[in-house]
Amino acid sequence: MSSNADQGFDFELYRYTPSLPAAIIFIVLFVLTTAYHLYQVLRSRCWYFLIFVTGGIFQIIGYICRALAHSNKESIPLYSVGTVLILLAPPLYAASIYMTLGRIIRHLDAEPLTPIPTKWLTTIFVTGDVIAFCAQAAGGGIMATGSISAMHTGENITIAGLAVQLVFFSVFIVISTIFHSRIRKTPTRKSTGTSFFPRYWRDETWETVLLGLYAASVLILVRSIFRLVEYAQGNDGYLISHEAFMYVFDAMLMFVAMVGMSVFHPGVTRPHY
Repeated sequence: MSSNADQGFDFELYRYTPSLPAAIIFIVLFVLTTAYHLYQVLRSRCWYFLIFVTGGIFQIIGYICRALAHSNKESIPLYSVGTVLILLAPPLYAASIYMTLGRIIRHLDAEPLTPIPTKWLTTIFVTGDVIAFCAQAAGGGIMATGSISAMHTGENITIAGLAVQLVFFSVFIVISTIFHSRIRKTPTRKSTGTSFFPRYWRDETWETVLLGLYAASVLILVRSIFRLVEYAQGNDGYLISHEAFMYVFDAMLMFVAMVGMSVFHPGVTRPHY
């Protein structure tokens, strides 16, 4: 779909034909990881992590839309639903990660070691995540209307949402690192005797869960930087015009983040975080 533009180019939903094989591959991958995450939540009764599972469901629906768009690339509903849900999955992962850190700190009786009081930590980061979520949802929806003016407005709102996400994630990684450094220097009774590298790889501890949080956070951070640059380049930019970049710097990174969080799942330890 295109429309006349004063800016010298036309808006297009896709500047390529969406790859059917790539979409199917990631549908299968996200179905498998999401199903396993749901199993882990049900087994451990780690109910707050259902938000993470919801992010996986968003990915599945998003890539189903891309698969359908292979033979119907002019469909605005397919484009809008697919674009918005793929954009919104990582903020849901982020909310789960924020809540997990707060639970780890409380479990270890380590509130005095955090730069931000525990009662505010989750609230602050989840609030920032909600702002980023809403901005990206609004921006993606506006862009999907297909007009040049709406495209620019939607891009700016999406960029703002991604920028908020980047700021909060960067601060979160710093806060997590400071807390981890402090508790290693001044361990609490509950934190002693643990290691990033337990004797057996399935011997999960609070530190291995924290390792999963670090890994997922970095992957989401890289993905958000990619999306920020992508939308900053505009609808005719190089990144958005080449589908491979999206699969490498979004789909693959988010799949690896989901796998990492399943390996270092907060619900596999006792007590549950």
